[in-house]
Amino acid sequence: MKSVFRYSLRATLLAAVLMISHLAFCWGLTGHRIIGEIAESHLSSKAKKEIKKLFGRESLAWWSNWPDFIKSDSTWNHASHWHYIDLPGHISREEFITGLKKLPGKNLYTQIQDMVAQLKDKSLPLKQRQEALRFLVHMVGDLHQPLHVGRDEDQGGNKIVVYWFDKKTNLHTLWDSMFIEFQQYSYTEYAKLLNIASKEDVKKWQSGTLEDWFYDSHVVSDKIYDATPPESKLSYKYNFQFQQTLEEQLLKGGLRLAAVLNAAFE
Repeated sequence: MKSVFRYSLRATLLAAVLMISHLAFCWGLTGHRIIGEIAESHLSSKAKKEIKKLFGRESLAWWSNWPDFIKSDSTWNHASHWHYIDLPGHISREEFITGLKKLPGKNLYTQIQDMVAQLKDKSLPLKQRQEALRFLVHMVGDLHQPLHVGRDEDQGGNKIVVYWFDKKTNLHTLWDSMFIEFQQYSYTEYAKLLNIASKEDVKKWQSGTLEDWFYDSHVVSDKIYDATPPESKLSYKYNFQFQQTLEEQLLKGGLRLAAVLNAAFE
């Protein structure tokens, strides 16, 4: 009886480990944590001090996926549109920014600004400012996943069927999870590998406006759409083609998140 119990316990633990290993490698977890980890190393002293008041000893990476975790709570249904924007492809910078500012309702663009405003307002309740910081860390990450700045007609690539190493998926899921999983790094390993930008590159990627950053991701999304038509069969060649893009987006996300937080707490 004891041996049966021990076998059952080992099987349960193995299943749990496999599940954790699978979940650990996805944009939703790993990508956001990479961005949080990179941002942490570029924070100003004042930003670190103010974030500690809100998060204690918990890191940006720790909280970076909270806005996705709460999607299972119906009281947060109103926040579902805060993770993305949709605009037509291949439009000029002027057309994009005009369209961005005219999007109806609350969205990724409006809510990044709103969360910054809430962080700056120290008269707000502690819980509200904590939630604003959690959302901001996550949403700056979403901004740099190019399909979160995608197109309405295909729901940011969700309706575009592709095959990743013969496994049927969609373009959005490929960039959300499967592509980053293929690289086989933990978030701390990946952050360390990517966080080697020169001072010149850091300054370049942290410069510009929020609108500039959105358009930057829009341009990347156009390249992805152009290279990945429906029913594409993708494998090593696609990884070779877009790995640098993936890693640059993660690095930009971390550096720009730090810039946003430093400015919010200056």
